[in-house]
Amino acid sequence: MADQTHVLFVEDDDVIREATQLALERDGFAVTAMPDGLSGLAAFRANRPDIALLDVMVPGLDGVSLCRRIRDESTVPVIMLSARADSIDVVLGLEAGADDYVTKPFDGAVLVARIRAVLRRFGHASGGDRSDEASSAADGGVLTFGDLEIDTEGMEVRRAGQPVALTPTEMRLLLEFSSAPGTVLSRDKLLERVWDYGWGGDTRVVDVHVQRLRQKIGQDRVETVRGFGYKLKA
Repeated sequence: MADQTHVLFVEDDDVIREATQLALERDGFAVTAMPDGLSGLAAFRANRPDIALLDVMVPGLDGVSLCRRIRDESTVPVIMLSARADSIDVVLGLEAGADDYVTKPFDGAVLVARIRAVLRRFGHASGGDRSDEASSAADGGVLTFGDLEIDTEGMEVRRAGQPVALTPTEMRLLLEFSSAPGTVLSRDKLLERVWDYGWGGDTRVVDVHVQRLRQKIGQDRVETVRGFGYKLKA
C-alpha cells in the first residue's frame, strides 16, 4: 500500500461502495472503504490517506461534517459525492473545505479522472511541477500586494505579518491571481488552470473557493468583475 495512492472512500450504499472500491483498485489505488462518517473519521486518523472521497449523505456523521473535521486536521484533498448537481449539499461541502465534487450516478472513468486531476494539482501545490503561470510567479520570490505577502518559492502567505493557512487548492488559486495582478480571469479559465478541467465544469467550485480565499486574505483583495470573472487587486 505504501507505493500506491491511498483513497479513503466513505459511502453507505453497499453496492456503490463495493463496486467503486473494485473499480478504483483496478486502476491501481489502495482503498479503505467505510460505511459511515464515524468509521470514516477513525480510518482517516489511523491511515492518513492521500485523498478522501466522501458521500454527502452517510449516517453517524454526515459527509459535510466529516469533511469539516478532516479539514480541521489536514489539508489532504477531499472530493464530495452528491446525488444531485443542484443540491445545496454541494455548496455546503465546498464551504466545509472540499476541493471538488462529483455527482452521482457517476462513470468510473470520470471519477478516476477527477481523482487524478485533484492529486496532480496537490502535487503541484506541494512543490512539484507547477503550471507555467505559477512557475513564472515563483521567479519573483516574494510578491507583495498591500499587506499581503506571497512567498511563491516557500509556498507561504502572510497578511499583516501573520501567517495565513491555505489549502493547496486555495494556494493554487492565489498563485493564478498573483501571476497576473489586475487581469480578469474568467471562471472557466480558473477551472482549467486550478482544477485541471479539460471540460466544462461547475463554476460554483470557483465561486466558493474565491469566497474562502477572501475570508483569509481580505474581502476586498479579490475583486468580482460582473459577467467576466475575478481579478487580484494590484
